[in-house]
Amino acid sequence: MSDAEPTAEPYTYAKAGVSIAAGNALVKAIGPLARSTARPGADASLGGFGGFFDLKAAGYRDPLLVAANDGVGTKLKLAIDHDRHDGVGIDLVAMCVNDLIVQGAEPLFFLDYFATGRLETGVAERVIAGIARGCIEAGCALIGGETAEMPGMYSGGDYDLAGFCVGAVERGEALTGGKVAAGDLILGLASSGVHSNGFSLVRRLAADKGWKLDRPALFDQERILVQTLLEPTRIYVKPLLPVVRGGRINALAHITGGGLLENIPRVLPDGLHALIDADAWPQPRLMAFLQAQGNIEPEEMARTFNCGIGMAVVVSEAAADEVTAALTEAGETVFRIGRIEAGDKGCTVSGSAGTWSGRSGWSATHHG
Repeated sequence: MSDAEPTAEPYTYAKAGVSIAAGNALVKAIGPLARSTARPGADASLGGFGGFFDLKAAGYRDPLLVAANDGVGTKLKLAIDHDRHDGVGIDLVAMCVNDLIVQGAEPLFFLDYFATGRLETGVAERVIAGIARGCIEAGCALIGGETAEMPGMYSGGDYDLAGFCVGAVERGEALTGGKVAAGDLILGLASSGVHSNGFSLVRRLAADKGWKLDRPALFDQERILVQTLLEPTRIYVKPLLPVVRGGRINALAHITGGGLLENIPRVLPDGLHALIDADAWPQPRLMAFLQAQGNIEPEEMARTFNCGIGMAVVVSEAAADEVTAALTEAGETVFRIGRIEAGDKGCTVSGSAGTWSGRSGWSATHHG
């Protein structure tokens, strides 16, 4: 009779909380989603160790590559808590591709990173289906990604997303802001909602004020409040690309974290200042709701939320009407929101009495 201890049960990756089978099933399920994003230069097939892109097949002669990466921020937590995963993939793509178009670059291919504690293929597939829809809307191919199952790193059904996008622009055609001049006008393209910035404040307000997120919004009885808050970020690539390539735009600014105040100066040369007139467009009801709920000062609004403007377009006065008409025809809502003048590099947003709930005339300035 042996005195040896009974043989211990063998360890496996699955017992440690990682399912290789679930990962394989997800890759199989999302294959058609990726293939639906194919475009000249990429067949958007998955499964290799890397994705290829043929710049010549995409029509480029002497391109510069432009890269961007981003996430969705704490908007994800709101989506997870309310089982609304279908739009956050669009947000992920939008935050990257909108950053490429402002440099004059066409988004070409996209890769995603999905990390979670336990892979729920149904949730992951819904998220990646949104990524594919965003890629189609932006005209870029989903050529790869990574799904990481990491028990102990994320709790419950939590997950995180990151996106990586590469675009191209012909040498000499990049938007650098160098063409911006005093006297230029600033056009604003309407946002679709909060987009993907400011959600830590949104979630704090929801908790402190006891919002009924699954009920109709007070400002829009046709929509559930959480649905309004989670409206995906608008993708501006296809309407802007032909106007950019036509040489009619001097600069673009994607209005993300930092709002109008801090993003517009990023594309201005030294010696130029942007003046934004908050009276030039109607404050969206969602923004008015957020401001009233938090008793938020206009200056704080202008540096936290997009305030209804998702993209700022700087054009010469002579080109303003033509660009406005082209973007309107492409489906954008366009406002003439300001102008460029000589002065310290920066941006001033101001409004008259009552604009954005200002009790009197107000002005906020950021120096870039």
